[in-house]
Amino acid sequence: MSQIAGWRNRLAQIHPDHSRIARSAIWVSMFALIGKSAGALKEMSIAYRYGISNVVDAYQLTLTLITWLPATFVAVLSVVLVPALVELRSRPKQEQAKFLGELDVMAIVVGMAFAVLLYFSWPYALDLMARNLSEETRVMSRRMMLGMAPVGIVMLTICVYAARLQAREKHVNTLLECVPALVLLGFVLAWHDASSPAPLIWGSTLGFILQAVLLGVLSGRADQIRARLSFSLSSPQWPHMYRAVGVFMIGQLVMSLATPLDQYFVAGLGDGNIATLGYASRVLGLLVSMGAVAISRATLPVLSELLSAGDNVRARSIALKWSLFMLAMSGVVVVVAWLLAPFVVKLLFQRGAFSAADTVAVSSLFRWGLIQIPFYFSVLVLVQLFASQGRFKAMAAIAAVNFAVKAVANFFLIRWFGITGVVLATGVMGASSFVCYLSLTLSHGSLENKKAGPL
Repeated sequence: MSQIAGWRNRLAQIHPDHSRIARSAIWVSMFALIGKSAGALKEMSIAYRYGISNVVDAYQLTLTLITWLPATFVAVLSVVLVPALVELRSRPKQEQAKFLGELDVMAIVVGMAFAVLLYFSWPYALDLMARNLSEETRVMSRRMMLGMAPVGIVMLTICVYAARLQAREKHVNTLLECVPALVLLGFVLAWHDASSPAPLIWGSTLGFILQAVLLGVLSGRADQIRARLSFSLSSPQWPHMYRAVGVFMIGQLVMSLATPLDQYFVAGLGDGNIATLGYASRVLGLLVSMGAVAISRATLPVLSELLSAGDNVRARSIALKWSLFMLAMSGVVVVVAWLLAPFVVKLLFQRGAFSAADTVAVSSLFRWGLIQIPFYFSVLVLVQLFASQGRFKAMAAIAAVNFAVKAVANFFLIRWFGITGVVLATGVMGASSFVCYLSLTLSHGSLENKKAGPL
């Protein structure tokens, strides 16, 4: 009994900020589990219907190219927006509504610009990325691009609404990430033509649109602000946004080339390899979302609030503790996932056109991909600290270094290990990122007593 009482006393002495992070992480993990379960069902249905075929190759390639630029912008905007929206909470409601209305218009305009750019550059992108794929796969990818173009547009709107919810420490946006998967699942199961790419096109597009609509309604309820579309950029928050997004975007744009870079190297290995990498990446995505998404979304609002109040030392201490905790916990996750890999892949995919040989190939690739998990989990906490401090130049520089490491590792490891070299190179990149962020966090520059500026 005395031991139980001792544990209770220790729990009672935990700082409220740690409790907030832990509570938010639990909720996000639960929502991510639901969302990723829906994603797993979607992948099971695709594997059953198409297996490792040219339809899946075309879909994976098309989705990668369509979401590349928007996803890069979203990665930057989500990191920059949450601290800005946390600080915006202290402003008058009218000023908040004005900025949010301008932000909505910006998201739509930038998304449409990306779609137009993609439309005119698509033939050149296919020539570069799909040089060794069959002509049938290339033609199918062109058809998919026309139907899935709206996905890239609404991704930015989804990001804005999700950031509004996250700034209020409301994490239902994580739950709603299952909407595109559920809609796509419905289309794949209901479609009669087993070889048609149409359900992949319609399911993906309508799923993202529905997610954007739901997030728009819920974000308005969360912050009690009705933002009307505004075509001006006169809010005082924009100068900070320009500088922060501009600097961070350079590094993130370079870093985002890692996924197309993988597609480029894997496409050179012939048909079927892109699909194999895609299936393995999606199983890895289940782990990433359950841990990394939870801890990053739980820590960013808390760290932003501490730094907004000028408590840099406290924010840095919390970030370091959670980063090392995630590094240790993810090691346990890797061991368990390594042991369960064949069973999980078989359970998710092995039916219909997906054979036992495909299970062996995907399981092996997934196991090697686990190398990246500890570094990725740990780094994400430090990324939230840097974002809250406004240290976007440092983040951009680290991103550029990471891509250079990834490119060199891909070049050598794919030559030595084939498709396995792709995920090994990602692990090397993760280790490089961890060393960079930890070194800078522990450096003298991280001990400043006042909040860093936007740059």
